[in-house]
Amino acid sequence: MKVFFSSASFAPSYGGPAYSVARLARAVADAGGDVAIWAPDGTALQAPVETNGMAALDGPLAEALSTFGPPDVFHDSGLWLAHNHALAARARGAGKPLIVSTRGMLTPWARRHKRWKKTLAWALYQRRDLAGAAALHATSQEEAEQLRALGLGRRVAMIPNGADLPDEASLPKRSGKGRRAVFLGRLYPVKGLPMLIEAWARVSPDGWRLEIAGPDTNGHLRDLQAKVKALGLEDKVSFPGALEGEAKTAFLATADLFVLPSYSESFGMVVVEALACKTPVLTTTATPWRDLVEVGCGWWVDPTVEAISQALSAAVATSPGALAKMGETGRAFVKQKFGWPSVAQAFLDLYAAR
Repeated sequence: MKVFFSSASFAPSYGGPAYSVARLARAVADAGGDVAIWAPDGTALQAPVETNGMAALDGPLAEALSTFGPPDVFHDSGLWLAHNHALAARARGAGKPLIVSTRGMLTPWARRHKRWKKTLAWALYQRRDLAGAAALHATSQEEAEQLRALGLGRRVAMIPNGADLPDEASLPKRSGKGRRAVFLGRLYPVKGLPMLIEAWARVSPDGWRLEIAGPDTNGHLRDLQAKVKALGLEDKVSFPGALEGEAKTAFLATADLFVLPSYSESFGMVVVEALACKTPVLTTTATPWRDLVEVGCGWWVDPTVEAISQALSAAVATSPGALAKMGETGRAFVKQKFGWPSVAQAFLDLYAAR
């Protein structure tokens, strides 16, 4: 089966989808699929996974499709952009099924962000393109319910992202010289980082530092730095910048707590990555991570300063040994639930069901 995967970008700075889409393509290729990845910004060759054995294509869409040959399935990730509409038109013209992974871009928060542009796009093409897809893909039950509520009349498949577990024996150890809470991801308003900084100022835990790592998006870093300065937190909060590869794994594995204070996430791949590194997680109910509480590897609270402050207070009061035990539980949970072979097979079944 020939599957053409597309995403807005595969540059590491694009965040979770750059990895998860490319890694899904890798898993489908490993399962026997004939796979290509393409992005309109020409970053397929920068994909943060091994692309050997699958086509990583650049150039215009028509050129990429000509190089790959007619696909059996188009699998697009994301909405609203010109290339998403072009992919839908290509699939429709070729009489081939289109699978759309909406990636949280139809959540209430996402639809409010740049509302007038999205309202226009919805009326002009986006609703029609989704209504013409063979299936819509959600990475969580919450996202699946939101998609069904739109009344598009399309099948909605809920398949989580998969996860790679770093080798446990090679994970860096915590130093024991001070304790760290960390965030890792794009510095962008949806991530709720001003809330986290405000909550950190309220809790002001002794012996702890907050480190906020990730690439700046649209100058949001300046706003965060200004807030840190205004609250007098320069000695307690730092911004290490973008991290990849071994540096990223070490950053997560040596932290005592990972915090994702988002207003909206369809999945939150970095939660899986933190748990795989044996680090407990604190995140919000705007993410699909109720399991943190049910499994016993973190906190899941409302996306408000007050709720995050209360959860932080509980987390920093937890002993290092108890936090480490939560991290062990989280890694075991990830290993059991998010294996890539089973995720790839679920997609191959979805493609075949067209």
